[in-house]
Amino acid sequence: MAVAVIERKWHTTAEVAEMLGFGLSKTKMLVLTGEIRSVKIGRNRRILPAWVDEYVNRCAELAGEWLA
Repeated sequence: MAVAVIERKWHTTAEVAEMLGFGLSKTKMLVLTGEIRSVKIGRNRRILPAWVDEYVNRCAELAGEWLA
C-alpha cells in the first residue's frame, strides 16, 4: 500500500514571518504593500513558497547592488 505525502502548497502570514525571522506586523505590512505577493482566500491571506523566494531573492539582489 502506497502512502501519499501531501506537501503544503500555501503558507500563512504567520508562517512566512517565522521563516523570514520577521515579526508578524512587519510581514503583514510587506504583504499589504505588495512586496510579498499573496492571495486572499475567504478572510485569510495565503502565500506561495515561490513568492517568499521571490522576495528573498529581490532583497539579496538589492543588497548586492549596495555592496558593488
